[in-house]
Amino acid sequence: MARSKKEPEKVEKTGQTYVEPLETVLHSSMLPYAEFVILDRALPRVEDGLKPVQRRILYTMNEMGLTPDKPHKKSARIVGDCMGKYHPHGDSSVYDAMVRMAQDFNMGKTLVNGHGNFGSVDGDPAAAMRYTEARLEPLALELLRDIDKETVPFSLNFDDSLKEPDILPGRFPNLLVNGASGIAVGLATNIPTHNLEEVINGVVAYIDNPAISLSEMMKYIPSPDFPTGGIIIANELIQAYKTGRGKITLRAKITAEETESGKTNLIITELPYQVNKAQLMRKIAEMREEKKDELA
Repeated sequence: MARSKKEPEKVEKTGQTYVEPLETVLHSSMLPYAEFVILDRALPRVEDGLKPVQRRILYTMNEMGLTPDKPHKKSARIVGDCMGKYHPHGDSSVYDAMVRMAQDFNMGKTLVNGHGNFGSVDGDPAAAMRYTEARLEPLALELLRDIDKETVPFSLNFDDSLKEPDILPGRFPNLLVNGASGIAVGLATNIPTHNLEEVINGVVAYIDNPAISLSEMMKYIPSPDFPTGGIIIANELIQAYKTGRGKITLRAKITAEETESGKTNLIITELPYQVNKAQLMRKIAEMREEKKDELA
């Protein structure tokens, strides 16, 4: 006896509301949303190592002529131009992204040269955008160079009135130099920063030998290089480079200093990446008050 086929569920119209099966809605709505978040918001492109908001900020500043040899301009002007032309989202998200590209304790190499209070390693926030000023760093020009020579594809902006680059030309591997972090739908990334000179040497070695092994490449790029220093405990480093998954353990760099009274002071000269110095000092003070001998 032939099996009867299940009748497809019909779409019912109730007033202005359309009732559809959940699996249909998920297939037609969730996938495009996930694709948008992955490609157009949360994760950087491999080619230039930038998220869309970062790329649009740098392109806006380049269009404004904010090269390193020109005076700084108000951050509010830059944010306004970027929002109005290319990035129609909240001004705080644009400003926060620009501030981060100017912080030498967050970036391997800064791409924005900030003038004013752009935050600190103590966790202090940047001043309001109406007070601070910015321009491009020299290294940012290497991401933008030859952009007007049809080196990269362009697409229409959100209202089809202007064109913006899909990627920047990128004359150095910014994804490795400055790292990246982001959480999308079902995907996430967290790439550490690396030393610019070591990365360039690695690129040259790869050009000379495209079949270069991981062990040979690690002679040129031995480990990440964080802007705040620290000591890397390389227990999973090779596995992380090999598979793209792994954990990097960082410790502060500490030296012991004898005082005239015979006591020993521990001097912290380098902090692990993204450790808040003010919170660390507060925690040390609390432990001292509790008379704890072990600091680990």
